Amino acid sequence: MDITFIITIFLIGFIGSYISGMLGIGGSIIKYPMLLYIPPIFGLAAFSAHEVSGISAVQVLFASIGGVWAYRKGGYLNKPLILYMGISVLIGSVIGSFGSQSMSEDGINIVYGLLALIAAVMMFIPKKGIDDIPLDQVKFNKWLAATLALIVGLGSGIVGAAGGFLLVPIMLVVLKIPTRVTIASSLAITFISSIGATVGKISTGQVDYYPAIIMVVASIIAAPLGAMAGKKMNTKILQVILALLILATAVKIWLGILL
Repeated sequence: MDITFIITIFLIGFIGSYISGMLGIGGSIIKYPMLLYIPPIFGLAAFSAHEVSGISAVQVLFASIGGVWAYRKGGYLNKPLILYMGISVLIGSVIGSFGSQSMSEDGINIVYGLLALIAAVMMFIPKKGIDDIPLDQVKFNKWLAATLALIVGLGSGIVGAAGGFLLVPIMLVVLKIPTRVTIASSLAITFISSIGATVGKISTGQVDYYPAIIMVVASIIAAPLGAMAGKKMNTKILQVILALLILATAVKIWLGILL
């Protein structure tokens, strides 16, 4: 590994993890395309889709821990929501990550593109009044939450993402969870999900450990910083940033698939 490689991978991990902590996502929605497309721009060897999904799975595990730690105070972590969605997404991610071994690279990219497209559409659906709900009065359909989390887990396990970028719009639009509770709880659910995805990727030999370690170091530093920034931002701004980010990623992934 030369210094250009180390700096490039570290910056990808730092930027992705900062945004991860700020928006309540594991960060794969950002780091997956960055790892896929940025290294070749600097003349570095390109990662395969399998390698990118493996590196992402390990990195998300640590980025989500950092984000949850920053949100541990303030009452934003909804324990029933984390329990129901966390267990379901873990089961789905384990199944998906083992199943991804037999998939082609195009197949993995198409699954990722579909997830990003669905998430982008959901983020642009109006979300009125959800941030007026007091933290101690947040209610949701537990079995609907568990079912949707299982489906997200299957897809996210395949691509090595923890599914936070899809869990957030589901929690905001379908379950009507307030924005800051969604961000904090999504990070905790993402952590649980990433355990399954990481185990599956490591067990099937899909992790390149050297870049994964660099990404993990970047995550430990950047995710708590992003979470602290997110707690101070207007919730509408956070929603808009996430919506635009997911939309841009969906467009980029589909251009890569179709062209």
